[in-house]
Amino acid sequence: MHYHVNEDACIGCGLCAETCPEVFSLKDDGFAEAKLDPVPEDVQASAAEAMDACPTGAIEEG
Repeated sequence: MHYHVNEDACIGCGLCAETCPEVFSLKDDGFAEAKLDPVPEDVQASAAEAMDACPTGAIEEG
């Protein structure tokens, strides 16, 4: 499983990094990034939760 953060849609709220810090973090510019590619099986559920909770839908699977 792979995730990508669309920086055009990201507002830098940090919800993804709070929900799944193993996969998502905020970069110096304030936007989120997916740190792990592919996402390890043991954190896939929390990564999917972060994607679903994103208020702008900036996190994409694929």
